[in-house]
Amino acid sequence: MPIKYDVLGIGNAIMDVIAPVNDAFLEQNTIEKGGMTLIDETRALQLHKALSGASEPQEVAGGSAANTLVGIAELGLKAGYVGKVAGDALGKRFVTGMQAANVDYGTKPLLGKDATARCLIAVTPDGERSMSTFLGASVQFGPSDIVKSQVQSAGITYLEGYLFDQEKAKAAFVKASEFAQAADRKVALTLSDTFCVDRHRASFKHLIKNHVDILFANETELLSLYETDNFDAAIKALRKDCKVACVTRSEKGSVIIDGKNLHEVPVAKASSVTDTTGAGDQYAAGVLSGHVMGMSWAEAGYLGSQCAAEVISHYGARPERAIHDIIVNG
Repeated sequence: MPIKYDVLGIGNAIMDVIAPVNDAFLEQNTIEKGGMTLIDETRALQLHKALSGASEPQEVAGGSAANTLVGIAELGLKAGYVGKVAGDALGKRFVTGMQAANVDYGTKPLLGKDATARCLIAVTPDGERSMSTFLGASVQFGPSDIVKSQVQSAGITYLEGYLFDQEKAKAAFVKASEFAQAADRKVALTLSDTFCVDRHRASFKHLIKNHVDILFANETELLSLYETDNFDAAIKALRKDCKVACVTRSEKGSVIIDGKNLHEVPVAKASSVTDTTGAGDQYAAGVLSGHVMGMSWAEAGYLGSQCAAEVISHYGARPERAIHDIIVNG
């Protein structure tokens, strides 16, 4: 089967609502700084109103995997996305937003039940983002949403760890992975969040050992996965479980394991640190794109660093400036 998508992403289809706030706003609204907290619809509506009163929120069709696929499309590759929205106004804006970003999206909407998911992102002056997420229709995603021909037409299928909170989604991940493996395609997984790893450690390990070709994690997530506070020990354990792994370490850059090889990738200098939302998502976009384009893992890792540096220089989880322009002109 010919390649239709360089990368096909599967994740929580969430509308991102991003707003700059001060630290007092977090305290007043009981928001955990730097964390991702799951909330119900009532809480979501309250926080949405509070954010709108404090500033002018930016509304962007998102979710972690969706942001990565938009970054991949921005780099000129063929991108597709699978995720569940409702047939409401917000869901329709999500579809329009993905299509406008040149990401193919055609998952059937959920009708007559939960509202479209939204992530309320409060960004403090230090660039830290604190997320309150109402999962809504996105949690209704399941095996029936996985289309065999779609997965097998993708060079890489990229799975978002956040979606793993639902049993139906776990089954969908395995189904998609098996379809990909049967067609000799690759599967990538991002662990997404430390709390997500804590909840599903055993399931993640099983998925990584049996179905994943490329793993993305940050240092904290990796340490949680192997229940250690020693980075070298975690890397040693990871080598036994995964073919390729990309581990970000904030200001220390990232480490990419490729079989017996270990590549230390430096950070790319950002013009400023305005909002760290999407840094990991765009790092993954750069690495996957570089790999598809035939770069070495070290080169792909630095492209990921450049993509991350661009996105943290402004509000929002998607690139605003072409990476090619940054590479050429600085």
